[in-house]
Amino acid sequence: MAEIQTIAPVRHGWQGEVEIPGDKSISHRSVMFAGLGNTPVHIMNFLHAADCLSTVGVMRALGVDVEFLNENELIVTGKGLHGLTEPMTVLDAGNSGTTLRLMMGLLAPQPFLSTFCGDASLTRRPMARVLLPLSQMGAKIYGRNANKNLPLTIVPTAEKLRGIRYESPVASAQVKSAILLAGLYADAPTTVTELYVSRDHTEQMLAGFGVHLERTGTSVTVFPVEEGSYRAPDEITVPGDISSAAYFLVAGTIIEGSRLLLKNVGINPTRTGILDVLTEMGADIRLQNERTSGGERVADIIVASASLRGISFGAEIMPRLIDEIPVIAVAALFAEGDTVITRVLADGSVVTQIYQGNKLIAQTMTRGAHPERGKAVITERIEKLKPNTLEESADPLLASKAAQASVATAGLVSAML
Repeated sequence: MAEIQTIAPVRHGWQGEVEIPGDKSISHRSVMFAGLGNTPVHIMNFLHAADCLSTVGVMRALGVDVEFLNENELIVTGKGLHGLTEPMTVLDAGNSGTTLRLMMGLLAPQPFLSTFCGDASLTRRPMARVLLPLSQMGAKIYGRNANKNLPLTIVPTAEKLRGIRYESPVASAQVKSAILLAGLYADAPTTVTELYVSRDHTEQMLAGFGVHLERTGTSVTVFPVEEGSYRAPDEITVPGDISSAAYFLVAGTIIEGSRLLLKNVGINPTRTGILDVLTEMGADIRLQNERTSGGERVADIIVASASLRGISFGAEIMPRLIDEIPVIAVAALFAEGDTVITRVLADGSVVTQIYQGNKLIAQTMTRGAHPERGKAVITERIEKLKPNTLEESADPLLASKAAQASVATAGLVSAML
């Protein structure tokens, strides 16, 4: 039976240090890329979460040895770039789109058959954006609904995949990564051009493994790996996930009297849109102890409470903060003036996240949220939440937003967990 937990407002500001969990995107890639090496790789601060564990399960099924020393520390030992083996059963990606899309690119060039399944949610999500460029490279991938949905089967090809130049209609790190991973095994260099540069964790980590990549503007080119040039590092320390830090960045800003130190946060420039937007809104955010770990920039972040003002931002920054849009919506509810998100996604998904989330947590509406006009406007500033209850089936992301707003106001939110 679901347990009801009530979230009450904070009487005094939040003070202290927070150790941020490992970055989800980098945790996925650390296991995948380490599994393509032939020496042990010690991975620390791994995010022990269901999605990342789906990647671990898939890599194990492909013959990679993964030993957990504890929940957040593991040793991965592969059998070389061409050492993956045919799985004995169907590969289960769970709810992880990252696992599925990146592994489609990695397995498309392999000389064996592999079949993927996933949970109900992943089964409904379209894979055409990845399948199209991989098919142009010569990959053979078949699935339900005209090859767009799970289950999907990847059939070995008679020849090497072709290196291509692909102009992606969307700035998507998952699409780009799938193409680059397939390009490791292609017969010629492979180039991906995006409208804007999406997250580049794949490029950063592959470079750390000795892969030759070149970037020009919004294009990145990967060169086929030559024999013996793929070299796994001895250790990888996963930076803290800025998407997880985002909740504390907003809470530390909107809860009066707060001052927090967020430790070991990844500040990859393709992910720091949340810092840029909050700073422009007037947030008191400072970086200290900046450093580099495994090719990724890392820092400790100090955030203190501050008054916010509404701003306007749009498509040019969206790839750098797409996962943080819902938490920015919470910050906007506490800002003076309108916050306008221009040129949002054509399918209205960003508008929908904001609209549904704010309706749940504050019984407010995002005025002017019209996908056909490509704009979402958050106009209402809240001082007090009306008592509200989130059902057991509510999206955990929305429950997190509700918790943030509740602790910063005089309202109460109950969640069935």
